[in-house]
Amino acid sequence: MTILQVLTETDVAEVDNFSKMASKIGIRLAIDLITIFVLIRGIYFPLYRQREFFFMFAIFNIIIFFISFLLNKVDLSMGAAFGLFAVFSMLRYRTESISIKDMTYLFLCIAIGLVTAVTKIKNTPDSQEYIFIAVLMAAILVITWLLESNIFGQKESSRLIVYENIELIQAPRKEELMADIRNRTGINVHRVAIQRINFLKDSAVIKIYFYE
Repeated sequence: MTILQVLTETDVAEVDNFSKMASKIGIRLAIDLITIFVLIRGIYFPLYRQREFFFMFAIFNIIIFFISFLLNKVDLSMGAAFGLFAVFSMLRYRTESISIKDMTYLFLCIAIGLVTAVTKIKNTPDSQEYIFIAVLMAAILVITWLLESNIFGQKESSRLIVYENIELIQAPRKEELMADIRNRTGINVHRVAIQRINFLKDSAVIKIYFYE
Protein backbone atom coordinates (compact mmCIF):
# COMPACT_ATOMS: atom_id res chain seq x y z
CA MET A 1 0.00 0.00 0.00
CA THR A 2 1.49 3.32 -1.05
CA ILE A 3 1.57 6.52 0.99
CA LEU A 4 -0.90 8.06 -1.45
CA GLN A 5 -3.40 5.26 -0.84
CA VAL A 6 -3.04 5.65 2.93
CA LEU A 7 -3.66 9.39 2.68
CA THR A 8 -6.63 8.81 0.44
CA GLU A 9 -8.21 6.32 2.86
CA THR A 10 -7.58 8.74 5.73
CA ASP A 11 -9.23 11.58 3.82
CA VAL A 12 -12.23 9.40 3.02
CA ALA A 13 -12.57 8.44 6.71
CA GLU A 14 -12.38 12.10 7.74
CA VAL A 15 -15.00 13.08 5.17
CA ASP A 16 -17.23 10.23 6.36
CA ASN A 17 -16.86 11.32 10.01
CA PHE A 18 -17.61 14.91 9.04
CA SER A 19 -20.73 13.82 7.14
CA LYS A 20 -21.97 11.82 10.14
CA MET A 21 -21.30 14.78 12.46
CA ALA A 22 -23.09 17.19 10.11
CA SER A 23 -26.05 14.80 9.85
CA LYS A 24 -26.33 14.49 13.64
CA ILE A 25 -26.13 18.20 14.31
CA GLY A 26 -28.49 18.95 11.42
CA ILE A 27 -31.27 16.63 12.61
CA ARG A 28 -30.93 17.72 16.24
CA LEU A 29 -30.88 21.39 15.22
CA ALA A 30 -33.99 20.89 13.08
CA ILE A 31 -35.86 19.34 16.02
CA ASP A 32 -34.68 22.16 18.25
CA LEU A 33 -35.69 24.96 15.88
CA ILE A 34 -39.11 23.46 15.13
CA THR A 35 -39.77 23.12 18.87
CA ILE A 36 -38.69 26.70 19.57
CA PHE A 37 -40.78 28.04 16.70
CA VAL A 38 -43.92 26.28 17.97
CA LEU A 39 -43.20 27.38 21.55
CA ILE A 40 -42.58 31.05 20.75
CA ARG A 41 -44.86 31.64 17.77
CA GLY A 42 -47.59 29.13 18.53
CA ILE A 43 -47.89 29.34 22.33
CA TYR A 44 -46.11 32.42 23.71
CA PHE A 45 -46.93 35.13 21.18
CA PRO A 46 -50.72 34.61 20.90
CA LEU A 47 -50.97 35.00 24.69
CA TYR A 48 -48.49 37.78 25.52
CA ARG A 49 -47.84 39.63 22.22
CA GLN A 50 -44.24 40.41 23.24
CA ARG A 51 -42.54 40.36 19.85
CA GLU A 52 -39.39 42.05 21.21
CA PHE A 53 -38.51 38.89 23.17
CA PHE A 54 -38.42 36.68 20.06
CA PHE A 55 -34.75 37.42 19.43
CA MET A 56 -33.75 36.82 23.05
CA PHE A 57 -35.52 33.45 23.26
CA ALA A 58 -34.21 32.25 19.91
CA ILE A 59 -30.59 33.36 20.33
CA PHE A 60 -30.32 31.90 23.85
CA ASN A 61 -31.67 28.61 22.58
CA ILE A 62 -29.32 28.45 19.59
CA ILE A 63 -26.24 29.47 21.60
CA ILE A 64 -26.96 26.86 24.28
CA PHE A 65 -27.56 24.22 21.61
CA PHE A 66 -24.27 24.76 19.79
CA ILE A 67 -22.18 25.18 22.96
CA SER A 68 -23.65 22.05 24.54
CA PHE A 69 -23.35 19.99 21.35
CA LEU A 70 -19.76 20.97 20.62
CA LEU A 71 -18.56 20.64 24.20
CA ASN A 72 -20.31 17.30 24.48
CA LYS A 73 -18.16 16.05 21.59
CA VAL A 74 -15.04 16.75 23.65
CA ASP A 75 -16.25 14.61 26.56
CA LEU A 76 -18.08 17.30 28.49
CA SER A 77 -19.72 15.68 31.48
CA MET A 78 -23.45 16.00 32.02
CA GLY A 79 -22.75 17.79 35.29
CA ALA A 80 -20.70 20.43 33.49
CA ALA A 81 -23.42 20.83 30.88
CA PHE A 82 -26.04 21.45 33.55
CA GLY A 83 -23.66 23.85 35.27
CA LEU A 84 -23.42 25.81 32.06
CA PHE A 85 -27.20 25.62 31.71
CA ALA A 86 -27.66 26.96 35.25
CA VAL A 87 -25.34 29.92 34.64
CA PHE A 88 -27.25 30.98 31.55
CA SER A 89 -30.66 30.38 33.10
CA MET A 90 -29.90 32.77 35.99
CA LEU A 91 -28.87 35.66 33.77
CA ARG A 92 -30.85 38.86 34.26
CA TYR A 93 -30.79 41.94 32.07
CA ARG A 94 -30.08 45.03 34.15
CA THR A 95 -31.38 47.45 31.53
CA GLU A 96 -34.91 46.03 31.39
CA SER A 97 -37.23 44.29 33.80
CA ILE A 98 -38.25 40.78 32.72
CA SER A 99 -41.38 39.24 34.16
CA ILE A 100 -41.41 35.86 35.84
CA LYS A 101 -43.43 34.40 32.95
CA ASP A 102 -40.89 35.66 30.38
CA MET A 103 -38.04 34.25 32.46
CA THR A 104 -39.89 30.93 32.54
CA TYR A 105 -40.08 30.86 28.74
CA LEU A 106 -36.40 31.80 28.58
CA PHE A 107 -35.67 28.88 30.92
CA LEU A 108 -37.69 26.61 28.60
CA CYS A 109 -35.77 27.78 25.53
CA ILE A 110 -32.44 27.11 27.24
CA ALA A 111 -33.61 23.68 28.45
CA ILE A 112 -34.80 22.71 24.97
CA GLY A 113 -31.46 23.70 23.45
CA LEU A 114 -29.56 21.69 26.06
CA VAL A 115 -31.74 18.57 25.84
CA THR A 116 -31.76 18.40 22.05
CA ALA A 117 -27.99 18.86 21.94
CA VAL A 118 -26.75 16.34 24.52
CA THR A 119 -29.46 13.69 24.96
CA LYS A 120 -28.05 10.22 24.27
CA ILE A 121 -29.40 6.70 24.71
CA LYS A 122 -26.79 3.97 24.96
CA ASN A 123 -26.93 1.06 22.54
CA THR A 124 -29.67 2.76 20.52
CA PRO A 125 -29.60 3.59 16.79
CA ASP A 126 -29.47 7.26 15.89
CA SER A 127 -32.89 7.12 14.26
CA GLN A 128 -34.57 5.90 17.46
CA GLU A 129 -32.63 8.49 19.43
CA TYR A 130 -34.00 11.28 17.23
CA ILE A 131 -37.53 9.91 17.58
CA PHE A 132 -37.15 9.91 21.37
CA ILE A 133 -35.95 13.54 21.35
CA ALA A 134 -38.79 14.59 19.05
CA VAL A 135 -41.39 12.88 21.28
CA LEU A 136 -39.84 14.51 24.35
CA MET A 137 -40.03 17.96 22.73
CA ALA A 138 -43.63 17.32 21.69
CA ALA A 139 -44.47 16.39 25.29
CA ILE A 140 -42.91 19.65 26.55
CA LEU A 141 -44.96 21.66 24.05
CA VAL A 142 -48.20 19.87 24.93
CA ILE A 143 -47.66 20.32 28.67
CA THR A 144 -46.83 24.01 28.19
CA TRP A 145 -49.93 24.54 26.07
CA LEU A 146 -52.14 22.75 28.59
CA LEU A 147 -50.80 24.84 31.48
CA GLU A 148 -51.32 28.05 29.51
CA SER A 149 -54.86 27.11 28.53
CA ASN A 150 -57.97 27.39 30.68
CA ILE A 151 -58.36 23.64 31.00
CA PHE A 152 -57.13 23.61 34.61
CA GLY A 153 -58.93 26.82 35.56
CA GLN A 154 -59.17 30.47 34.64
CA LYS A 155 -55.88 32.22 33.97
CA GLU A 156 -55.19 35.12 36.30
CA SER A 157 -53.44 38.25 35.07
CA SER A 158 -52.17 41.28 36.97
CA ARG A 159 -51.44 44.92 36.28
CA LEU A 160 -49.96 47.83 38.24
CA ILE A 161 -51.95 51.04 38.48
CA VAL A 162 -51.41 54.38 40.21
CA TYR A 163 -54.42 55.16 42.37
CA GLU A 164 -55.04 58.57 43.94
CA ASN A 165 -58.07 57.96 46.18
CA ILE A 166 -56.02 56.67 49.09
CA GLU A 167 -58.94 56.94 51.53
CA LEU A 168 -60.18 53.65 50.08
CA ILE A 169 -56.96 51.69 50.60
CA GLN A 170 -57.88 50.95 54.19
CA ALA A 171 -58.56 47.27 54.88
CA PRO A 172 -62.24 47.73 55.94
CA ARG A 173 -62.98 49.50 52.61
CA LYS A 174 -61.44 46.88 50.36
CA GLU A 175 -64.71 46.12 48.57
CA GLU A 176 -65.27 49.82 47.91
CA LEU A 177 -61.75 50.07 46.53
CA MET A 178 -62.25 47.18 44.10
CA ALA A 179 -65.65 48.55 43.03
CA ASP A 180 -64.11 51.95 42.30
CA ILE A 181 -61.30 50.36 40.28
CA ARG A 182 -63.83 48.29 38.30
CA ASN A 183 -65.84 51.40 37.48
CA ARG A 184 -62.76 53.36 36.37
CA THR A 185 -60.95 50.68 34.40
CA GLY A 186 -63.76 48.44 33.20
CA ILE A 187 -61.72 45.47 34.41
CA ASN A 188 -63.46 42.86 36.56
CA VAL A 189 -60.94 42.99 39.42
CA HIS A 190 -61.33 40.24 42.03
CA ARG A 191 -58.42 41.08 44.33
CA VAL A 192 -55.85 43.82 44.90
CA ALA A 193 -52.49 44.23 46.62
CA ILE A 194 -51.08 47.54 47.83
CA GLN A 195 -47.51 47.91 46.57
CA ARG A 196 -46.51 51.44 47.63
CA ILE A 197 -48.19 54.43 49.29
CA ASN A 198 -47.08 58.04 48.71
CA PHE A 199 -48.76 60.29 51.29
CA LEU A 200 -47.02 63.38 49.91
CA LYS A 201 -48.78 62.95 46.55
CA ASP A 202 -51.87 61.21 47.96
CA SER A 203 -51.40 58.23 45.67
CA ALA A 204 -50.70 54.54 45.87
CA VAL A 205 -49.36 51.89 43.52
CA ILE A 206 -51.80 49.00 43.48
CA LYS A 207 -51.47 45.61 41.81
CA ILE A 208 -54.84 44.48 40.52
CA TYR A 209 -55.68 40.86 39.65
CA PHE A 210 -58.30 39.75 37.15
CA TYR A 211 -59.23 36.74 35.07
CA GLU A 212 -58.66 36.96 31.33
